[in-house]
Amino acid sequence: MREFVFALEYEPGTNPVADVLAEYPDTSIRSLSCHVTADSLWRVDHAEGSAEALEALEDAYKNADFFADCLVKDDCGADCEVQVLDRSNDTLVVYTYWDRTDVCTSVPHVALEYLGEGLLFETYREGRRYRWRIVLGSDAPIHEFFDALGDEVGECTGIEMLRLTELDPDRAHLEPERELPDEQREALRAAVEHGYYETPRRIELGDLAEKLEIPRSTLSYRLRRAESSLATTFVEEDDSLETLAAGL
Repeated sequence: MREFVFALEYEPGTNPVADVLAEYPDTSIRSLSCHVTADSLWRVDHAEGSAEALEALEDAYKNADFFADCLVKDDCGADCEVQVLDRSNDTLVVYTYWDRTDVCTSVPHVALEYLGEGLLFETYREGRRYRWRIVLGSDAPIHEFFDALGDEVGECTGIEMLRLTELDPDRAHLEPERELPDEQREALRAAVEHGYYETPRRIELGDLAEKLEIPRSTLSYRLRRAESSLATTFVEEDDSLETLAAGL
């Protein structure tokens, strides 16, 4: 088995959800599930952010012009169902379902056509960047899929291949959400390389954000999320080692 990771970058005005995420850089969305058949697509997304951002996101999901993951820029005529499954001050869980029309297509539908069934999808959205991770068979025609996807996204959406690697069986037990998204990983690496974590610091957060050409608030959010994930993983692994040692 292999994992293929790539990212889409939406231009302003081409995707309502991306526009909201760009307006609220401290907001992110990760998939809890994503399923596709030749005729339909359904998924559950978990969003985190301020109450104001989540309200705007909910409106974007329910926008008559928006169908989750549909790559068609004009009205495709699909029937879409949107339902909020959970809502709090800082989280939003949304279920979406749509039946495909003759002109509808999406990343999962292109993947189904070129890579076959049995695929696992994981997504992460922040700003205008939409990262996809697909777990697939080792002999799947990746380049044919990626070329076809490039044709579908057109000029309004950028596309970038990030990595194609064999799955590491030693890491197979890790939950996907515990793996740092590429955006957080890149921010953390840059912070270390430029001396943000040194004492005294060699660079301040605002200056580092300028180097990375992203808003200061976006960089702060990515670093905080990465630090939280790493700290939680460290404590849980340390507790597991103590439990193991106690049983010896």
